[in-house]
Amino acid sequence: MVVSEKTLKWALCFYPPLFFQRIWIRKFHKDFRGVDVKISKSILNRNYNGSIYGGTIYGATDPFYALLFDQLLQRQGFKVRVWLKSASIQYLKPGRTDLYFTILITDEMLNDAIESLNTTGKFVKAYPMELFDKKGELCATVMNEVYVRNLHHGEKPAVAY
Repeated sequence: MVVSEKTLKWALCFYPPLFFQRIWIRKFHKDFRGVDVKISKSILNRNYNGSIYGGTIYGATDPFYALLFDQLLQRQGFKVRVWLKSASIQYLKPGRTDLYFTILITDEMLNDAIESLNTTGKFVKAYPMELFDKKGELCATVMNEVYVRNLHHGEKPAVAY
C-alpha cells in the first residue's frame, strides 16, 4: 500500500511495538528517501543498569530499511514483498540517554535494487546503521540484510515487514 510520509509516520508512532518501547519516528524524508528515528530512554525500556535495553535498540532498527524500500519500489511500479532477512548488532557503549539514527536510501542503492529485480526477480543486500547518543557518541552499530522480491502472478500483495 502506497501511503504518504506523514501518514506512515503517525501510524508507526502509535504502533504498539514501537510506542511502548519509546521508538519515535521523527520524520520520513521526502519521497521516502530516508528516516530519522529517536529512541527515548524511559522506565518502559530501561534495563537494570539504567541504560536502554538492548532489545529496544535492536527492535528500533528492524523495520525501516524494509519500509523505505517497499515504499520506494511501489512508487517505481513494482509489486514486491519486502522484509528484513537478517540482522546483527554490536553494542559499543551503554545508551544512557536518548538514542538517534538516520537511514538514507541513495540513488545507487535504489538503482541496485531495481536492476536486480528486473534481472533476477529478487534483491538481497545488507546495509549498516549507526546509533548515537545525545552527545553524538556512537553507541551501537547494526547491519540489516534486506530481502525484496517481485510478487508472483496471483500472489496476494500482503505487507510483510
